Amino acid sequence: MRYAFHPDALDEYEDAALYYAARQEGLELRFIACIESAFRQISDEPTRWRPFEQDVRRCLAHVFPYAVLYSIEPDYILIIAVMHCSREPGYWRNRVQRST
Repeated sequence: MRYAFHPDALDEYEDAALYYAARQEGLELRFIACIESAFRQISDEPTRWRPFEQDVRRCLAHVFPYAVLYSIEPDYILIIAVMHCSREPGYWRNRVQRST
């Protein structure tokens, strides 16, 4: 199943990659590979992860402290957030309201 990003989720993803690029050479590539792996897993088996809050599901990334929050739409997966796990919980909720 294909996936699409909420615009703020894409910004988060890019900002996180830039953060890791500034920390250590090549670290952003490891981060991107990790998050892309989560995207592939979600696309292959969207119902694998239980609903986290209402119809939003959460897939935890490996190695990096990030989670991909998503919802299953009729024709695609909507990536709602690429969230750092220590960030304020629930900051992404307004994205669900705007996207419906």
